Amino acid sequence: MLKQLRRWLSRGPAPVDLAALRQWAEDRGHSFRGVRGNAQGCVIEGHSCGQAWRIEWGASQRGYIAGTELRLIAELDLPKALMVMVLNRNLMAAMEKTVYEQFVDDVQTRIDTDTPSEMRWLVMFSKLGAPELGRLQGRYAAVSSVAPWLVQWLSSPLNDALAATAEMVGPDQPVALTIGRGRLTLRTPLPQPDDGGLAVWFSVFEHAIREARRLGSEWRDAAGSSLTTQPSAWSHSELVRIPSRLPRVAAHSNSSHSASQV
Repeated sequence: MLKQLRRWLSRGPAPVDLAALRQWAEDRGHSFRGVRGNAQGCVIEGHSCGQAWRIEWGASQRGYIAGTELRLIAELDLPKALMVMVLNRNLMAAMEKTVYEQFVDDVQTRIDTDTPSEMRWLVMFSKLGAPELGRLQGRYAAVSSVAPWLVQWLSSPLNDALAATAEMVGPDQPVALTIGRGRLTLRTPLPQPDDGGLAVWFSVFEHAIREARRLGSEWRDAAGSSLTTQPSAWSHSELVRIPSRLPRVAAHSNSSHSASQV
């Protein structure tokens, strides 16, 4: 009996049925693969509007998402210095509370690179106001190193896609849509590999890609300079200079972001 119990325990968690995600990918001509040695994850790769992207479903890589998460990732031709973050409002409030408790109440003066970039950006950049967020203000909050760019991004058809999620998911579900060092990432919980949940966020992701590429091209043309080599040449707004030290809290610049893995 004891040997049988040990065998059960050594087997680990039961494999997850990934058929729904596999079918979703194959129906659209995207590649699908499970994660070797891990029955709890998969990767889908494809293209939209000429842009390559990757979808990962697996163990969460962020403390604010419990269990398994859905990650949608694309490498875009945007300035490495452009940093953008859109969070559901409840998640931002929880992060701000954590920042205050950990780095102000404890009289710490530095936020190091072990702190998630999403939390660092909260103290680096100013949030958009209610007039700039418009109808999204009830569900989402946003910060950026280039506020005018973010305002235009959220005023595009991406606005409709984000607004639609308010009717499909609850306000407490963490959602993080970020751009940093040219990488667009969307993170949200997905406890089970459900193609319906994937479809909701893939729509947001596709709109985010399309509008980021469009704005990147428009701003590059207006500046008359390559975004990837001269980001500060954008004529609409100068990049916000990240202070080396903030009142009572110092922010280190974000280190090079490694590729996400399931």
